[in-house]
Amino acid sequence: MTPRDILIDQVSDAFRRTYGEDPAHIVAAPGRVNLIGEHCDYNDGLVLPCAIDRETMIAFGPADHGAIRSVAADFDGDSDSFPAGAAIDHATADWKNHIRGVAHFLRERGIEPPAANLAIAGNVPMGAGLSSSASLGVATALTLSAHAGADVEPDELARIAQQSENDFVGCACGIMDQMASACGTKGAAVLIDCQSMERRAVPIAESLAIVIIESGIQRILTDSPFNTRRAECEAAAEHYGM
Repeated sequence: MTPRDILIDQVSDAFRRTYGEDPAHIVAAPGRVNLIGEHCDYNDGLVLPCAIDRETMIAFGPADHGAIRSVAADFDGDSDSFPAGAAIDHATADWKNHIRGVAHFLRERGIEPPAANLAIAGNVPMGAGLSSSASLGVATALTLSAHAGADVEPDELARIAQQSENDFVGCACGIMDQMASACGTKGAAVLIDCQSMERRAVPIAESLAIVIIESGIQRILTDSPFNTRRAECEAAAEHYGM
């Protein structure tokens, strides 16, 4: 079985165990590596990330209980629930705030996700710099917008996921990670101008391989100096009138 087949089985089993039925749909969004342009996205620069073959999957289906319920298979079946169509409060766990934040900012755009059951599983290593959080945000935006019957363009899914991470989760990330997850294509990196938001695929030669090495060092952006670094860059830009 491929890693994707294993993940499909995992998320489907989590859905069945939690809700007692098969999911209606399964969506996925990949993690990413960045080839060029660290810290350039929130400085309106050029970045060259590419999607990887590890992803977050969400199995989902309709519900009649008036809430958006979710279960995280990767967190020992930890679950969350918040009312559909009502004000959304913050939760204590970051993964829950990714779901809640996306629902909140979809509603700000006039997209009202109805009650739903969700099961979430992923094989993007967490804390490894491969954007597991962006993968979760994009997958959630795709799930809840599709469930609401809305056809949202990939770059807008990325913006929704970024806004959730910035303003609901509390990480002042740029747009690169979400754009790579939402807009990446097989066999290519994606060159993004983070000022104009123009993008184009940059093919990667079949003779080349991108190797990801696990350092064993974890990083959690909300607990790191990342937000401070962004604030310092913004202060420098303001000082020089940029």
